[in-house]
Amino acid sequence: MCSLCGILGANEHWADAAAREGVYTRNADPMGRRRERAHRVRLVNHVLAFYGMQLSDWQGASFLLSTFTGKSEIVEDLGHLWPVAEKLCGRCCDPLAHELLERMDAGHG
Repeated sequence: MCSLCGILGANEHWADAAAREGVYTRNADPMGRRRERAHRVRLVNHVLAFYGMQLSDWQGASFLLSTFTGKSEIVEDLGHLWPVAEKLCGRCCDPLAHELLERMDAGHG
């Protein structure tokens, strides 16, 4: 299948809030899910800025990961983020790196 069809027909990632019978989420409505997704993007961007990258939502179906130098790649879900980030910037991207956590604790997030 082509990559566009794969993106449009992609399954939901376990971290995405979804209204399904028997599954609890405080964001059962579509607007709530979009707000939660936007919030996750903001949080991830605090970490990605340390590595010179930014994530943006792509039609509520995928994400666009971009470096500050202009490289970009589509990321299906947040579970695929870190390998793509490492590929784009050419180094290890550890969201728990000591230097990153110190920077975030100092409010330079």
